[in-house]
Amino acid sequence: MTKYHAYDELTWPEVSSLARQVPMVLPLGTGYPMERVADALSNPSDIYLLPAFPFGWLGSGLPVSENLLKSYLTNIISSLRDDGFSNTLVIAPPGLTLDLSVPWIALPQLSDNTSIDSYPPDEERGKVVLIPIGHTEQHGFHLPLSTDTLIIDAIAQGTAAQSPDLTAVLPVMPYGVSTHRQSFAGTLNAGGQTFEDFWVGVIDVLVRRGFDRFYIISGHGGNSSFIINTIKYAGERHRRIFCATAWLYLSGPDGIASLEKYRQSGIGGMGHACELETSFILHLNPALVQMERVVDETNFITTPSYTMDWVEGGPLIANPPWDDDTQTGAYGAGSLATAQKGKIWLDSAIAEKVSHIHEIHEQHRRREERRRSGFGLWGKAKPDQDF
Repeated sequence: MTKYHAYDELTWPEVSSLARQVPMVLPLGTGYPMERVADALSNPSDIYLLPAFPFGWLGSGLPVSENLLKSYLTNIISSLRDDGFSNTLVIAPPGLTLDLSVPWIALPQLSDNTSIDSYPPDEERGKVVLIPIGHTEQHGFHLPLSTDTLIIDAIAQGTAAQSPDLTAVLPVMPYGVSTHRQSFAGTLNAGGQTFEDFWVGVIDVLVRRGFDRFYIISGHGGNSSFIINTIKYAGERHRRIFCATAWLYLSGPDGIASLEKYRQSGIGGMGHACELETSFILHLNPALVQMERVVDETNFITTPSYTMDWVEGGPLIANPPWDDDTQTGAYGAGSLATAQKGKIWLDSAIAEKVSHIHEIHEQHRRREERRRSGFGLWGKAKPDQDF
């Protein structure tokens, strides 16, 4: 009897200890009959399931070009192969013509997982499309690989619940960019250029469908510079949209005040698998936290303009190897985390994002009013012209 395991619920030492011939399966969407997956792999004793890729193919509700999808999937699987996992498989719905450089099979999905008309539904035009992007990445000895995805999905769902008339939320993407993935096992990498191209492609599709307000939010710091590039490219290509992002979460004045009020760690205690992220997961899914394995790591090589902390990072931007500053993959004081702080900070993060949703609507409305008044270059264009 085959046992199925969620890859993203593992810690990086657990991934490191796996046999390299164990099957690793990346599904496009959900709802596949798992016995068929096991049959395709000759019924192994164990199968590790990666997080489902949420959209990008025909029938997923939000298709992009096959080349964009192919590149994203190939990079994810290549991350596994670079780590020595040789038995990898992508499963997809029937009818796709994926030209992947890795093995893949088509399987029918169960009847309650049929094709989706569109993400978001067309009747939600006029709302801000909230796009949450997490990652599958090591988080020290004590947190799962899904940490970034769990956090940003909870923030996105809470934001949409508190502003339902203003927000349309996409399914969370569990794969981002990690340029430091060689340091610790388990971390995947979509690749920077591929990431940017894919998300510009998503915006292109949504703009063609009539959406014009977008907010890309991220639970993973490594995504941030690539999201900024995506925002720039999208804004240059589609001048009648308002497309925005922000640095992770709890980065505005109210969010920082909430962190400062309740944190127990000093500067250096909030970075990665730290007091903050551990508190979030203790609140969201405590069964995935192994507090007995927490190792506090605050020995970051610090200079006046370069340090590691959620609140104070300094003006210098660099990307030295992670293993210069951590032996476990963590930056910060995870031992100080509590579920109570996790709830407080989640509520604060949601409030911050809701305020951003309101601002995006206001920015778009006021800019459209100015354009329609004939301001500058827009005075030479018809009100509905995009150029």
